[in-house]
Amino acid sequence: MSNHSWLTLVQQQRAIAVIRAYSREQGRQMAKAVAAGGMRLIEITWNSEASHQLIGQLRSELPNCTIGTGTLLDINQLEQVITAGAQFLFTPHVDPVMIRSAVRRDVSIVPGALSPTEIVTAWTAGASCVKVFPVQAVGGANYIRSLQGPLGHIPLIPTGGVTLENAREFLSSGAIAVGLAGQLFPPKLVADKDWEAITERARKLMHQLAPF
Repeated sequence: MSNHSWLTLVQQQRAIAVIRAYSREQGRQMAKAVAAGGMRLIEITWNSEASHQLIGQLRSELPNCTIGTGTLLDINQLEQVITAGAQFLFTPHVDPVMIRSAVRRDVSIVPGALSPTEIVTAWTAGASCVKVFPVQAVGGANYIRSLQGPLGHIPLIPTGGVTLENAREFLSSGAIAVGLAGQLFPPKLVADKDWEAITERARKLMHQLAPF
């Protein structure tokens, strides 16, 4: 997926569901639940069980969704996930080699960064957006707002502290989108297989973010 197509999707959706699953079927049900709630951008962390097969399965079963991968740590993992069919990539760190490799393959990559130096380094290396992580540790939405003066031209996606309640505030502070994991998938709901409750959480989030 090209950077232009990715940015268009992100601007339309404004939220990314981050799934870390302990089994392939669990990950499948989690993805189906948020898709039923209106979410179309779904990230399967690479350290999920059977992530390689799950990505392909979800691309087939959820054709209206865009399925990506996160928690990529090195170039070998990046090459594996592209082969697996991931449509976008997230990393928890800035690795210019990984960024340039994804760009050469025309796959959008969103590196994780925290400081202004890291954010600019990721952007100049070719990142489509930059994940600000863990955002709550450095001030949450106020930190995103403070970055807008010098770095307002860089699309930022905060994660790590985004909730259903504060997600809209992050967008108001200048973020292009937000990423949520545990807030969408509380451990008890997942353990109880209460997929309808998870669908409702996703629906609530999308309602709060529209028509931003």
